[in-house]
Formats: sequence, C-alpha cells, structure tokens
Amino acid sequence: MKDCLFCRIVNKEISSDLIYETDSLVAFKDISPQAPHHILIIPKKHIPTLNDLTDEDTDLVGEIFLAAKKLASDLGIAESGYRIVLNCNADAGQAVFHIHLHLLGGRQMAWPPG
Repeated sequence: MKDCLFCRIVNKEISSDLIYETDSLVAFKDISPQAPHHILIIPKKHIPTLNDLTDEDTDLVGEIFLAAKKLASDLGIAESGYRIVLNCNADAGQAVFHIHLHLLGGRQMAWPPG
C-alpha cells in the first residue's frame, strides 16, 4: 500500500535500522524502544491486521515466529527470556495497520502487560 509506513520501509522508501531480511519479511529496530532489545518483524506482504490473515498466510505466519526465535538467539536473549507482542486493532494499541511482531527482551518484563 502506498501510504503504509511499513510498506514504505519494505520498499526502501524510508530508512530503518534493518537487522534481518528474507524474501518474505524484514526485521528492524523500533524507533521508540520499550526494552533494551525491541525489534519489529513484519511481512513484506501488506496485511492490515491479524483479522485479515487467510489460510494462504499460514507459512508466512510460521516464518515470522521462527524469525523471532532466531533473532532472540542472535541477540543473546533466548535463554533469559523475551516477549512477543502482536496488537490487533486500535483498542489493543495497533498504531500501524500492517501486521507486525514486537520482539522485546534484555530486561525483566512485568505482568500483566496492558
């Protein structure tokens, strides 16, 4: 989508602190980190919300979570622990309507999160 911030990052129209890329996704550092490690993992395919996923996206969703696992290991936070967050729609805190995982780690997390 032309006006989607994350699509513009995928298309390299907007720079990001890119740390990982495959044919179907990218991962980059969040510009407003909420933890020492705060990475956004997004599909290159524009999917506005979790509600918009289809059966065709099954492999893509799996790849996104496997990328989170790999990045947590690469960042050295896999053993101590990390949090994965996926917000769906405005009341949950979704600000950019292009699905994305937040990978957070490097500090003790509080519960409940919201």
